[in-house]
Amino acid sequence: MRSGLRTVLGLAGTLVVVAAGLTACNTTRPLYDYASEPDPRKQEFVLGPSDVLRVNVWRNPELSGDVPIRPDGTISLPLVGDIRASGRSAGDVRGEIWKKLQAFIKDLESNNVTVSVSSINSYRFVVNGNVEHTGVFTSNHYVTVAEAIALAGGPNRFASANEAVIIRDDPGKSKKRIPVDYLSILKGTHPEMDLPLLANDIVYVP
Repeated sequence: MRSGLRTVLGLAGTLVVVAAGLTACNTTRPLYDYASEPDPRKQEFVLGPSDVLRVNVWRNPELSGDVPIRPDGTISLPLVGDIRASGRSAGDVRGEIWKKLQAFIKDLESNNVTVSVSSINSYRFVVNGNVEHTGVFTSNHYVTVAEAIALAGGPNRFASANEAVIIRDDPGKSKKRIPVDYLSILKGTHPEMDLPLLANDIVYVP
C-alpha cells in the first residue's frame, strides 16, 4: 500500500514539474510564425528617398551619372524626364528608362542601359530600450536583429534581453510586435528569431 502511495505521489510530483516547465517555456518562448515574415535579402533592394542610383547609357555620357532619389520618390533624367523610383527595384527603373529612351536613341539594346544602387540611405531602423546606445541606425545592407542590437552596443545591465520585440508596420493594420529572445539567438537555440530588419523597424529591448 505504501509502495503504491509513493508511486502516485512521485507521478504527481513529475506532473507538477512538467507543468511548471511548460509554463516557463510558454513565458520565455512565445509562439510566433517567424517564417511568415518577409526576407528582403531574397529579392532586389527596394529603393527609397535619398538613395542614389548610378545610371549608365552606353556611348551616351550626357545621359549617365549618379542620380539621387528625391523626397517625393522620383528621379529626373535628360530626355526621359521624371520616373518614380521609390518602392521599386533598380531593375524596374532600368526597364522604364530603356523603354523611354528608345524614342530618342535608335537601335538601343536593353543591355545598353544599366542601373545600379550607388548609395543606400533609405534603410533606417531604430534600436531602443535597455541597450548601450539607443538611436536611429542606417546600413548599406540588410541587418538582422542580433546585428542591430550589436550596432547599439548590446544590452545594458538592466536589460531583459530574452523579452525583446520587433515593432513593425503591418500593412492595413496597426503596428505588430514580434517577440525575440536575443539570448537564445546568441546561444544558437532559436536562429529563426534572428529576422532581417525591414526599413523603419523598431527593435525594443526592455
